[in-house]
Amino acid sequence: MIAFTKRNILLYFRDKTAVFFSLLAVIILIVLYVLFLGDLTSKGLPDFPAKKQLLTSWFISGILAVASMTTTLGSFGILVEDRANNRIMDFYSSPISRTKLVGGYISSALFIGLFMCTFTFVVAEIFLLLSGEPLLTFDKSILLVGVILLAVVSSASMVLLVVSFFKSSNAFAAASTIIGTLLGFLAGIYIPIGTLPDYLQTIVKFFPVSHSAALFRQILMENSIVDAFSNAPMTLRETFLFDMGVTYKIYGEPWTKLFSVFYLIGTTILFFILSLLIINRKRK
Repeated sequence: MIAFTKRNILLYFRDKTAVFFSLLAVIILIVLYVLFLGDLTSKGLPDFPAKKQLLTSWFISGILAVASMTTTLGSFGILVEDRANNRIMDFYSSPISRTKLVGGYISSALFIGLFMCTFTFVVAEIFLLLSGEPLLTFDKSILLVGVILLAVVSSASMVLLVVSFFKSSNAFAAASTIIGTLLGFLAGIYIPIGTLPDYLQTIVKFFPVSHSAALFRQILMENSIVDAFSNAPMTLRETFLFDMGVTYKIYGEPWTKLFSVFYLIGTTILFFILSLLIINRKRK
C-alpha cells in the first residue's frame, strides 16, 4: 500500500496542471479579495482597533478551509483517471488487495491535502511577517496544524463520496470546477454569513467545511478579536463573531469549538462509511 500511495503522490505532483487546478479556487479567492472583496468586507464593518489584522486573519482562515477540500479533490482525480483508462482493472488483477488499493488512494489524498495546506499556512505566515503583522505563537501553530489535519480528513471523506460516482475524467473535471466555484459561498468565505439569507445561513452552518473555517478563525483571529472588542459591549462582539462565521448559532445558542470538532469527526465517519459502501457495491 505504501508503494501505491507513493505512486499516487508522485503522479499528482508531476502533473503541474493538476496541482494548479487544485489550487485554482484558492487563487480565485485571493484575486477576488485583492480586487474588491477585501474593500467590500471592510466597508461593511465599522472602524475598530486591529480591523486590518482581523480581516487578514479571517481571509487566511478561508483560504486554508478551501485548500483542504480542493487539494484532496485534485488528488482523488488520479482515482477517476485510473477508472477512465481502465488502469484500475490492471490493479485489480495484481496481487495487491482492493482494500489496499482504496487505502492507497485515501492515504495519498490525505498526505497531499496535509502537505498543501501546511505549505499554504507557511506562505500565509511569511505574508504576515512581510506585512508587519504578528505571527502565530508556537502553541497556536501546533493547534492550527491539528485543525488542518482534521479539515483535510473531513474534506477527503466528502470528496471520496463524490468521486465514487464518477468514471469519466471530463465529468469529474466539470464537477471539480462547480465544486470549487460554490465552495467559497457554501463555506461563508466569499461573503460573511451574516449578510446571507436565512436559508443560505442554514446551509452554511451544516456544511462541514464551514466548521473547518470557523475553527481556523477561532485560532487565527483570537488575539485580534481581544484587541478589537476589549472596550466594546459583549452583544456587539457576539454579533460580529456570528456575522463573520467565527461561531455559529443553533436555536439562538452559539456552537462551541468542541461541537465543531465532533461535528467534523461525525460527518467524516458518515461520509467514509457511505463511500466504502458505494465502492464495495460497484465491485459486485
